[in-house]
Amino acid sequence: MSNSIAAIILTKNEDKHIARCIRSLEGICDEIFVIDSFSTDRTCEIAEALGAKVYRNPWKNYATQFNYGVYQCPIQSEWIWRIDADEYLDGNIGMAVKKALAECSQEVNGIYVRKRIDFMGRPLLHGGWYPSYHLKVFRRGHGDCENRWMDEHIRIFDGIAITVAEGNQVDDNLNDLTWWTEKHNGYAIREVADMLLMEYGMDAKAEEVQPKFFGTEEQRRRWLKLKYIKAPLFVRPFINFFIRYILKGGFRDGKEGFIWHILQGFWYRMLVDAKIYELKKRFDFDKERIKTYLIENYKQCANK
Repeated sequence: MSNSIAAIILTKNEDKHIARCIRSLEGICDEIFVIDSFSTDRTCEIAEALGAKVYRNPWKNYATQFNYGVYQCPIQSEWIWRIDADEYLDGNIGMAVKKALAECSQEVNGIYVRKRIDFMGRPLLHGGWYPSYHLKVFRRGHGDCENRWMDEHIRIFDGIAITVAEGNQVDDNLNDLTWWTEKHNGYAIREVADMLLMEYGMDAKAEEVQPKFFGTEEQRRRWLKLKYIKAPLFVRPFINFFIRYILKGGFRDGKEGFIWHILQGFWYRMLVDAKIYELKKRFDFDKERIKTYLIENYKQCANK
C-alpha cells in the first residue's frame, strides 16, 4: 500500500485563502485537486501555480461538488483528504495522519482529525466547539460525502475509522462580518430545506450518517439535530445559545466568542426558524403542499 493522499478543495473566489491551504498540505498530500465553481478572482491561477490540478464544475451543493471530485477526477492516491479552502493544517497533524496510515490495518477506511475554528483571529476553545473530531480522511473507493443540503458529513461504506489527536485542521476565514452574515443567510436557506426534509421524514436515511447519541461525533451531532428539530420554533435558538455560551463556557472566549455565539448560536438559528415559519405560512401550514414544494425544489436530497 502506498498510503498516498489526495486533497480535494472546493473553491469559489478564495484567493484570500487558497495559497495558505495548499501550502499547509506540502509534504503531506501527493495530489491536490481544486474543484472550482467558476471563480472570478485569482483562485485558479494561484492554485495551479502551487501545483494543484484545477477542475471547474457548476455548483449545486457541497455534497454534489465534493463527490464530483471523488468520482470524476483522476485521483491516483489511496486516500482522500477533505479540506476547505479557508482551512489549513496546523501543528503535527499532517505527519501524524501519514504515520497512522502507514501503521493502520486494512480494515481501517477512515481517519478522524481534530478541528479548530478561529473567529476574528481568536481560536474558539469553549462552548462545545473544541476539541471536535471530524472524519476528514478516507480510503478511496470506501467513502464519499453524504448527499444533504446542509451539515453533510463524510461517510465510509465499510471498515472502521480511527482517530488522530495531534495538531488541528483549522477553519479560519479571513473575510469580514458582512461577508460572513451574507454567507450564513445563504446557509439558512439550505438549512431550512435540510431541517424540513428531516422533519417530514423525506431525507435519505439509508444513505446517511445514522443518528446515535453514543456513536461517532457525526452520529451524535445528527442525533442532537433530530432532537433540536423537535423543539419549539423560536424557542430553540435561545436554548442553543444558553447551552453553548453559558453551560458549555462559550463566554470564556472573550468578545470574539460572544460575537460568535450571538451570531452563529442565536441569530443564525433564529433566521432559520423565521424562514421555516415563512415557508410554512406561505403554504397555509399544509404539510402535503410543503412536501410537494420540497420535492420540486430539493428532490436531489429528498427521499420521495
